[in-house]
Amino acid sequence: MKGMPATIQPELPGHEAADSHDVIQVRGARENNLSGVSLDLPKRRLTVFTGVSGSGKSSLVFDTIAAESQRLINETYTAFVQNFMPSLARPDVESLRNLSAAIIVDQERIGANARSTVGTATDAHTMLRILFSRIATPAVGPPSAFSFNRAEGMCPTCEGLGKASEIDLDELVHRDRSLNADAIKVPGFGVGTWYWQLMANSGLFDPDLPLKDYRAEQWEQFLYQPAMKVKVGKSNLTFEGLVVKVRRLYLAKDRESMQSHVRTFADRALKLTVCPDCDGARLNEAARSARIDGLGIVDCSRLQISDLAEFVRGIKNPSVGPMLEGLLDTLESMVDIGLGYLSLDRESSTLSGGEAQRVKLVRHLGSSLTDVTYVFDEPTVGLHPHDIQRMNDLLLQLRDKGNTVLVVEHKPETIQIADYVVDLGPGAGLAGGRLCYAGDLKGLRKSGTLTGRYLEHRVSLRDKVREPTGSLRIEGASLHNLQDVSVDVPLGVLTVVTGVAGSGKSSLIHGSLAGRDGVIVAGQEPIRGSRRSNPATYSGLLDPIRAEFAKANKVKPGLFSANSVGACPTCKGIGLVYTDLAMMAEVASVCEDCNGARFTSEVLAYRLRGKNISEVLSMSVTEAREFFVKGPARAILERLSAVGLGYLGLGQPLTTLSGGERQRLKLAIHMGKNGTIYILDEPTTGLHLADVDQLLSLLDRLVDDGNTVIVIEHHQAVMAHADWLIDLGPGAGHDGGQIVFTGIPADLVESSASLTAEHLRQYVGATAAA
Repeated sequence: MKGMPATIQPELPGHEAADSHDVIQVRGARENNLSGVSLDLPKRRLTVFTGVSGSGKSSLVFDTIAAESQRLINETYTAFVQNFMPSLARPDVESLRNLSAAIIVDQERIGANARSTVGTATDAHTMLRILFSRIATPAVGPPSAFSFNRAEGMCPTCEGLGKASEIDLDELVHRDRSLNADAIKVPGFGVGTWYWQLMANSGLFDPDLPLKDYRAEQWEQFLYQPAMKVKVGKSNLTFEGLVVKVRRLYLAKDRESMQSHVRTFADRALKLTVCPDCDGARLNEAARSARIDGLGIVDCSRLQISDLAEFVRGIKNPSVGPMLEGLLDTLESMVDIGLGYLSLDRESSTLSGGEAQRVKLVRHLGSSLTDVTYVFDEPTVGLHPHDIQRMNDLLLQLRDKGNTVLVVEHKPETIQIADYVVDLGPGAGLAGGRLCYAGDLKGLRKSGTLTGRYLEHRVSLRDKVREPTGSLRIEGASLHNLQDVSVDVPLGVLTVVTGVAGSGKSSLIHGSLAGRDGVIVAGQEPIRGSRRSNPATYSGLLDPIRAEFAKANKVKPGLFSANSVGACPTCKGIGLVYTDLAMMAEVASVCEDCNGARFTSEVLAYRLRGKNISEVLSMSVTEAREFFVKGPARAILERLSAVGLGYLGLGQPLTTLSGGERQRLKLAIHMGKNGTIYILDEPTTGLHLADVDQLLSLLDRLVDDGNTVIVIEHHQAVMAHADWLIDLGPGAGHDGGQIVFTGIPADLVESSASLTAEHLRQYVGATAAA
């Protein structure tokens, strides 16, 4: 900002001016939208980074400081070892000094494969296996005998997955067709393909006979024949039945690694059911038979973690004292961090981003490492105000062990515990990336920055709530921890569903309403972004833009896709050329042939109202709204602008978008669908305090247009703004799953004794005092 010194030195209460070795020196950071940011960050302190979504917080903390720390650590390995490690490019920064090893605790999912569970991710299951191998009766064997990921412990039927697959034959074949008439629906088995030739020319089947006319033994052989040699022409080849081959090709693979069309087929054809032999326990009979105080390892893994901690606390056996102590510390840490409602057998892929981040944090709480830098990405995501204090205590605990803790965060409860605050902005995208304030909390309040002004901002309860136009009935919901819940969800109003983490909010709404006619769900699933995907492609905006260019120039629309014939052949439509320097970091440089324009010179010669396709994709949403004044493109741009993404570049890679930007991009897309009931799952994720007001206006607009909006949310501003509240609890896990309040917010504040009511009362009270 104007008048801001080039470098801001930390001033810590009660400390002398910081020695140069006591600060991380950042000079000239220009990653993404950062405009030469320079500042000193105090080491062994808790620093919170604030600013509107897209202001540059993640660019500074993750893409500059943490990225350079990791790159420097990688450079300490030999060139041979580095060749097997991911290449890390040097961030765009003039200099970074006094870095320590950075440990990133972010919201990325822990693992997508079915073998990763909460227990395996935290090592709690490893300690449990050791415990059972030492003192369980009957004795079964070493710890690996209790592992569902090892041959000696896994159930032989499901191979440790706990699930068996049933194949829907009608998704594999058209029974009334012959092989020559394209009977096989499986990808890669069409007429003329290698697999088809092997079956049609095996001599086992008449390729002109419809499958429904096969004799029983032929049908059995066609589907289930184990590997056998057949002569095809002059070659001896291996033939397998169709089901056998499909299981080998598709079921044995991790679905995340499949191509999208193959994954779609697998999801249709392969139905997972509980393994009939182990009943989902994943382990073989021997491992399931061992007991400690009447419980098997499967029973322990299925217990709620808070209950498992109680069970472990009751084991009295001095021979495993240290092991019991370590396991109990891990379990109690998970309870303290607000995850006591989970179980060790919960698949990692089913955790929310906030839950995944907290599970990762458990691994670091007991670490002996000190003087390292911990980097957190909104650690309060998914936490009820009641749980945020516990997370704050853990952040302070890490700091007090002598570590530097850097936190990207919007919640005022966490900003208020910071030793040092760095505020970036003043806006987002090109309007951001500048240092607005760096100092203590007291100074932030007086700074006049957007964050400083909104730190004490409160949303009042509605003077008059809207009247429902009807209701959606949920009857006897019992998914996960829900205890036979029945409730009416009003139509035509803004309903907020709240409760502590693990109380059953998502189970109630997603489990009961998703999939009903007219229901649109904007969940927390991450956007899969690549170098090629951008807001224009993801939102569907590129299609009408290409159509307009094609019509104006009387050519095919495909020319104007950077993924098609019109793409620059040198950079293949990316605009950058990535050079792999083997053991060194991959280097990106602007394509010399198209100068970053991404298209061939022929395509760039075509114009639409004086602009070529590259110039249009370089526009911001706001600029594009002025360029496309009508039609489908304008409608999409209106929705992008309505969710506060006017500053976003149409061709900006999705990989550069912040979490808040991605959330709002998804919301904009869902707004374009024809539905009357919107379910939004924590839409304030990644939003600055000032952005929340804009979100509330958007929710009002949806309701005023005649829609029903149901929001799963912890943010008190959203609760206060609601027409109707549904509060679940009273606690988490088996202590939750009940409706503790349903009604207007004013009644919750006035009469309820729930944890939500307690915190909303404080929030509303602060509003009144203000």
